[in-house]
Amino acid sequence: MADTSAFKAQPPEGIDAIGASSEGASLYQLIREDIIEGRLAANERLVVTDLARRHGTSTNPVREALQLLRGEGFVTLVPNRGARVRPIDQDFVRDIYEIGVLIEPALTRWFVSMATVEDIAELERIQALIEENDFADTLRHSELDTAFHTVMYQRHYNRHAAELWWKHREVLRAVSRRFNFTLARRAAILSEHRELIEHVKAGNANEAAELIARHVEGSGRHILEHMRARNAARAG
Repeated sequence: MADTSAFKAQPPEGIDAIGASSEGASLYQLIREDIIEGRLAANERLVVTDLARRHGTSTNPVREALQLLRGEGFVTLVPNRGARVRPIDQDFVRDIYEIGVLIEPALTRWFVSMATVEDIAELERIQALIEENDFADTLRHSELDTAFHTVMYQRHYNRHAAELWWKHREVLRAVSRRFNFTLARRAAILSEHRELIEHVKAGNANEAAELIARHVEGSGRHILEHMRARNAARAG
């Protein structure tokens, strides 16, 4: 099996993965983790001075981190009322993946029209690593899967669309890591990637766009199904 331990997906060129100072970026990661893991509860008020004291920093990096989290939808900022944790619920996930269903087919259609032999070779290389990993390391799968799609979107002329895709992708990756892939979802991912590569080779832009829409929707529904099951278990 190929060694994928050092593999790390990177955002499309020109798009800052975080967009903050090193201290602000570090706080962003810590606070986001607390929100995702439930250590910061839904609708809990986020007081800048309290967070600065908790993390041993000044207030400016905290404000920077909260603005980043607001941009991703994890935090709401209300004038004169401060910041609060946005509930990471099914509506949140649905809204994000439905935007992906709208954006990614357009990005894919453009990619098919511009794809080079080198692009196709890179897709096949990453897909081979995905198949060799075979979901044994789910974090590594996530990195490789993100890299696979980045190959298609990284050169798109609409940088706003590419950045929105990346940010939403990172949100869904963060939320989904709490859940295991079902066998059906594993099979769908592998087969759809292979089918997508064949459409790119053949120049089938419309077919590739339709496939990616199903692929994104399938991923979103998979997360929602896990969330529903978890909520039902808690309620029962």
